[in-house]
Amino acid sequence: MQPPIPQASRARLFKEYKEVQREKAADPDIQLVCDDSNIFKWTALIKGPSETPFEGGVFQLAFAVPEQYPLQPPQVRFLTKIFHPNVHFKTGEICLDILKNAWSPAWTLQSVCRAIIALMAHPEPDSPLNCDSGNLLRSGDIRGYQSMARMYTRLAAMPKKG
Repeated sequence: MQPPIPQASRARLFKEYKEVQREKAADPDIQLVCDDSNIFKWTALIKGPSETPFEGGVFQLAFAVPEQYPLQPPQVRFLTKIFHPNVHFKTGEICLDILKNAWSPAWTLQSVCRAIIALMAHPEPDSPLNCDSGNLLRSGDIRGYQSMARMYTRLAAMPKKG
């Protein structure tokens, strides 16, 4: 038998769901969607920040929310391939302090999306999950990094023109 899911986390997620419905127009860069059958599974579509190699791309994120939420952070990963030092190229895992040791229950799924967009604009090459892109930035090859990131954005995150 499954242990009962804590009411607090369910209530919190339901509250966030209602806020997301209300704020759809207010934040056009983020589209958060809750799984129809499981409030602990969400996906998000985020727009690549302007003036970055990700501009024009739409990136899909998968959220697995633990039953201890909001006391524990959600697990978030990119489903869309992205060339970024803080994102594992194969698994989509994201290296971001708020998803690990700097988590606070004040964060919401929406604000996590905002933080990920900020990370896309301001990579941290000193804690890379993608060493290739981290090394390009650390060695000062900004152009090399940007052209690779732009290429993957075009390949993976932009609608195919048919």
